[in-house]
Amino acid sequence: MNFLHMAERKGFALLADQIIAHRNDQEKWTSDMLHLVDMSEKFLGSFYGKDIYVQARKQLKENGRWARFALHALQSVHPRVAKTAALNGGFQAAFLGRQKTLSLSEKYGINIPWIILMDPTSRCNMHCTGCWAAEYGHTLDISYETLDQIISEGENMGIYFYMMTGGEPMTRWNDIRKLAASHPCCEFMLFTNATLINPENVQEMTALGNIALSISIEGFEETNDSRRGKGCFRRVMKAMDLLHRQGMLFGSSTCYTKKNIPDVMSDRFFNLLIDRGCLFAWFFHYMPVGQDAASALLPTPDQRAYVYHRIREVRRSSPDGQGRFLFPMDFQNDGEFVNGCIAGGRCYCHINSNGDMEPCVFIHYSNMNIKNHSLLECLSQPLFRVYKKRQPFNHNHLRPCPMLENPEILGQMIREVHAPSTDLMAPEQPDNLFQKCVSYAAAWTPEAEKLWKESHPESTHGSNS
Repeated sequence: MNFLHMAERKGFALLADQIIAHRNDQEKWTSDMLHLVDMSEKFLGSFYGKDIYVQARKQLKENGRWARFALHALQSVHPRVAKTAALNGGFQAAFLGRQKTLSLSEKYGINIPWIILMDPTSRCNMHCTGCWAAEYGHTLDISYETLDQIISEGENMGIYFYMMTGGEPMTRWNDIRKLAASHPCCEFMLFTNATLINPENVQEMTALGNIALSISIEGFEETNDSRRGKGCFRRVMKAMDLLHRQGMLFGSSTCYTKKNIPDVMSDRFFNLLIDRGCLFAWFFHYMPVGQDAASALLPTPDQRAYVYHRIREVRRSSPDGQGRFLFPMDFQNDGEFVNGCIAGGRCYCHINSNGDMEPCVFIHYSNMNIKNHSLLECLSQPLFRVYKKRQPFNHNHLRPCPMLENPEILGQMIREVHAPSTDLMAPEQPDNLFQKCVSYAAAWTPEAEKLWKESHPESTHGSNS
C-alpha cells in the first residue's frame, strides 16, 4: 500500500473502533454508521452507484432489516474479528483492492479477480461417501512457499480475499495460521467440515482476526451422518457452539440436491443455523462433475424455482417470526445480482491442490499451473481469455453457467484453447459434461425465462439459444 492508502485505511480503522465501541448504544452506533456511509461515498462514490449510499442511509435512519442485521452481527462477533473483517474484506478487498484489479484488468486486457479460491491440500480427515478426496488418496498439497507467493503476488495486484477448501483445509492449520499472520491485510475464509476445530485453534483465529469459516452441513443429523459417519452432525454442532461463544465470524455451506431441498430450505434448518450463531449461509447447486457424478441428484425445474423464491423470502423475513435472521446466498440463482458467471477471473477463480488454475471450482480444465507460472501469467492463460471474451454466457442471468445451463459453450471454449482436463480422479471430456447437463438445461430454460421476465420486465434480451 502507498502512503495515501495507508492513511485511508487508518481513517476507516479509527471509525471502525468507534462503531464497535458504540455497538450497545443504537443511537450513537447509527450516527457512526451514517458517518461511515458519508466517508465511503467521499472516497468511493465514483466507483459504486449513488443508489447504494441512498439505500444504506435509508436502512440506518429507518432501522431497517439490514441495519438491524449489521448491529446484531457486530454484537455477536469479537471486536477484533469484526474490525479486521470490515477492514480486510470491506475496505481492502471490496473497495481499495477492487479498484486496482479493475485498473489492471483494463491495462492487460484480462480478467483479474478480487477473490481467489484455492485448495491447499487434497487431504481430509474424513471419508465421506461419494467424495472425490476420499477416493483419490489425499496425496496432493500446495507448499507453504507457493501459497505465500500466490498471496504476495495477489496483494500486488489488489487481491486481498482468499478462500480455501480442499480436501479439508484445517489439516493445514499450521500453514494457514502462518499465512494469516504474514498477510494481516488479507481476509481468509475456510470451507471446513468443522471436525478439527478445537478451543486452541479457535483462540488462535480470534487473536489473528482475519479468518472466517464456512461450515459444511447438508441437512439434519440423519442425512449428515449417513454420508459422513455416525456422530459427525453432533461434532459440527459442538464446533458451531464453540465458535459462537468465542465470537468468531462464521456461517454454513450447503450443496442442495433433488433429495435434500425440502430439509435445507425449511424453517427448521434456517432456525438451526441461527440458533448456532451462523451469520450467513452459502447454498451451492449440485453440479454433475466427475466421471461418477449422479445426474439424478440435479434439482427439478420446480425445485430450483422454489429455491430461487425461498432464498429471497428468507432474506426478506425471519424464519422464526421473531426478527432473527441470517444472510443466505445462492451461488447459482443469485447470478442476476452479479451479471451472470463470475468465474474465469471475472470475480474469482480456483486453484486446485495440484496447482492448476481453473476458471471455477466446478470447471476442471486449465492451460496453466501456478507452480510453473506467475499469478499474472495464469490469469492470462487462453482459457481465461476466452471466458472474458464470451461472458456473460447468457443474457438471462438465471442461466449463468457455461456448463450447467449452457453446456454447449463450455465444450466450444475448451476445444478452442485446447485446455486439458485437470480432474484429479480421471480426465473428463467436455462432451461427457454436455451429455450430463443438456437435458437439465433444456428443462430449466422455460422456468428461467419466466422468472427472468417477472423480475426484469424491462429487459429486451431473450435467451441466447
